[in-house]
This record gives sequence, structure tokens and C-alpha cells, in this order.
Amino acid sequence: MKRAMLVLLPGLALAGCASGGSAPRPARAAPVPIPTGTFGLEGVIGQNARGLVARFGTPTADLMEGNARKLQFSSATCVLDAYLYPKGSAEPVVTYLDTRQGDGSPVDRASCVSALAMRARNGK
Repeated sequence: MKRAMLVLLPGLALAGCASGGSAPRPARAAPVPIPTGTFGLEGVIGQNARGLVARFGTPTADLMEGNARKLQFSSATCVLDAYLYPKGSAEPVVTYLDTRQGDGSPVDRASCVSALAMRARNGK
């Protein structure tokens, strides 16, 4: 009997190592691309100065440097600096914008654009 146990024991030990089948791994979902750059800014990028004034009201600052122009719009919520550059002989348009809170802290550009547009619509 001892001899039979000695023969069976290694077999039982190895049987414990074998898997009885593993559950299939769930398929990974494809990553969702996160928009970058100008997402939410479609109405500002490419706009000329008249379009910005129509959207945000009178600028807080209007600066010229060479052929570039910076229009600044501000509220209690945020400050938006729109940089307009000419393309060839065409009228300057917004090619870049920067936003920040009044204290200089970063703020989402699209949120600032929305806040300033809402302020202008409400006549403030």
C-alpha cells in the first residue's frame, strides 16, 4: 500500500499544477482618441478682429507688434489673449490663443471662450 501511495503521490502533485481551463480574457476596448489643440475653439481660431468683437464685445486691450495683433478680452472668470496674424496679403486672423484666470492660474481655453461669449450675450 505504501508503494502504491509513493507512485500516486507525484502524479497527484502534478495534477494540482494543471489548470482546468482558464476564463478567456475580455477583449480590450479600442482607445478613444482625445481631441487636442483647438477642440471647442472652432468659432475663434481663424476669426478676424471684427468677428472677435462681435462674439466677445469690446476688447480690454488691442496691441500691434509688427504685422501681428493681440486682442485681449477679460471678465471676472478669465482672460483671453487672441493672436492674429496675416496670411499673405489677407486680413489677420486668430492663429493662436491663450487663456488664464485673473490671477494667472491656468484655465481651460474652451471654457474661457464660452464664459466670455456668454458674458457678451448677456450685455455685461
